[in-house]
Amino acid sequence: MQKRILIVDDEPAIRDMVAFALRKGDYEPVHAGDGREAAAAIADRVPDLILLDWMLPGASGLELARRWRRDDLTRDVPIIMLTARGEENDRVSGLESGIDDYVVKPFSARELLARIKAVLRRSREDEDDGSVSVGALRIDGAAHRVYASDQPLHVGPTEYRLLHFFMTHADRVYTRTQLLDHIWGGNVYVEERTVDVHIRRLRKALEPSGLQDMVQTVRGSGYRFSNLP
Repeated sequence: MQKRILIVDDEPAIRDMVAFALRKGDYEPVHAGDGREAAAAIADRVPDLILLDWMLPGASGLELARRWRRDDLTRDVPIIMLTARGEENDRVSGLESGIDDYVVKPFSARELLARIKAVLRRSREDEDDGSVSVGALRIDGAAHRVYASDQPLHVGPTEYRLLHFFMTHADRVYTRTQLLDHIWGGNVYVEERTVDVHIRRLRKALEPSGLQDMVQTVRGSGYRFSNLP
């Protein structure tokens, strides 16, 4: 079955251009011009990935991303932000809102398809991951869920991948570059600061359980995951 990709952009010309590229990449595009139309499309069938414009009428792309990350129906759906805002602070704001990647306008169809394939590939890899436990934390690989002392935790898709990698490689120090290679893949350009953003988000997700200190900063080296102080 073709992967369904929801395009949320208020400019019909951009939606048509993106949809043309998606069909050439053997994906099924679905159009939405704003948050309301996107909600209707998601209710009809949850997409495999969402391409989300930053500037939208009504709720912005950032607001929609945050909303979808809080919704059980969409919290695991990968989101790629399409934006003309290429400044570092804007990209960090997008990542902190829950998106998995971003493409700065203007972009080529080739770049867009490469980003989509990379994000979907990471999602498929997660589906094949087994279960793992470290201390009070447990990942149910089959259900794709995280538990702390058997209480469910809400963790975003990228934070899930990061946590799974940490838990299966506990008590080892990894540099930001190594984490980029393992989590995002060596063939995708992502800035090192992106790692820091997702580390903060992962710690925030672990805060309700009091386990945020398991994600440790090793000054001058990188990060380590450990059940030990």
